[in-house]
Amino acid sequence: MSELLTNIGELTTHTEEHGTLRDAAVVIDDGRIAWIGPADRAPAADTRDDLDGRAVLPGWVDSHTHLVSMGDRAEEFIDRMAGRPYEAGGIMRTVEATRAATDDDLRARARWLRAEAYRGGTTTIEAKTGYGLDVETEQRLARISAEHAEVVTYLGAHVVPAGVDRRAYIDLVTGPMLAAVAPYATYIDVFCEQGAFDVEESREILEAGRAAGLGVKLHGNQLGESGGVRLAVEMGARSVDHCNHLSPTDVDALAGSDTVATLLPACDLSTREPFPPARELVDAGVTIAIASNCNPGSSFTTSMGFCVATAVLQQRLTFEEALWAATVGGATALGLDNSAGRISEGGRADLQALDAPSARHLAYRPGVPLTHKVWSSGNPV
Repeated sequence: MSELLTNIGELTTHTEEHGTLRDAAVVIDDGRIAWIGPADRAPAADTRDDLDGRAVLPGWVDSHTHLVSMGDRAEEFIDRMAGRPYEAGGIMRTVEATRAATDDDLRARARWLRAEAYRGGTTTIEAKTGYGLDVETEQRLARISAEHAEVVTYLGAHVVPAGVDRRAYIDLVTGPMLAAVAPYATYIDVFCEQGAFDVEESREILEAGRAAGLGVKLHGNQLGESGGVRLAVEMGARSVDHCNHLSPTDVDALAGSDTVATLLPACDLSTREPFPPARELVDAGVTIAIASNCNPGSSFTTSMGFCVATAVLQQRLTFEEALWAATVGGATALGLDNSAGRISEGGRADLQALDAPSARHLAYRPGVPLTHKVWSSGNPV
């Protein structure tokens, strides 16, 4: 059954053919975009939805989350706000809670967060493992993530669990754990950072994932110039995420590569790390993405609208740059640039309508819940 969305005040498509249209209409048929153009030229459809001048844009593509995890670290957050620095070791608090959870507990948490993300306009989401750190739990996280996310990333190399021999754990991550998780995953990731894994360890882990058929991603340069960014470029990683501490050499390396620099503004606020040099990255020609990093410890939010507003207000991006990074940029970071992040004829109908005449209101009115309606593969959510 086809549906005509008409009386769209502003339609952002992120396509060369249509760009941004005023007084526009869209026809959805069988989960895909069948037609785009001026409202007064729209073809007939089985049903009609008058959007009364509202803005319509692609659904958000959240390319970095830890959707399947448990625990509450609000106390740790309050301590950080009082001046205690963020440390990678806090991850183990979430690991303990996650290991203790049943599959039903994990599914319920994932459903809750995914529903919350939908309500905020997110239609495509990535989910990382990394809060199990043993074979059984990492496999559970990957399996349940595959039920609730479009892309699953294996992050067994998050940290070395307390009391576990470092070499033995790397062998586990690159051996039995990788074998157990790989059937559910698209990518392998590693936290290349002080307190986690160094460059050589990270390279070994990523090469093992690549040999198992997984694409490569990295957490890099969050807490310092860890070498993660240059390793990501060297290995042709799909993305390197965080990127808070970048040297001119790092920026040049990214600019000369196809690796996406994924920025996580909500996490930077929560950890009080310096923001990545977003303006410098864009001006150098680096492809950037914006994602939520939803997790219980350092960024417990699913709000991509909040992340976009923060990037505009704090990181000197134009609104159009931030909007692109949270849609097309995120899709590129996941290898989905032909199926997400745009409103294109023949493409999947992942859309959001706002209670605002322009998408710019997302930054102009930060924190206001502007999402009016969301369609995922053409279905109202």
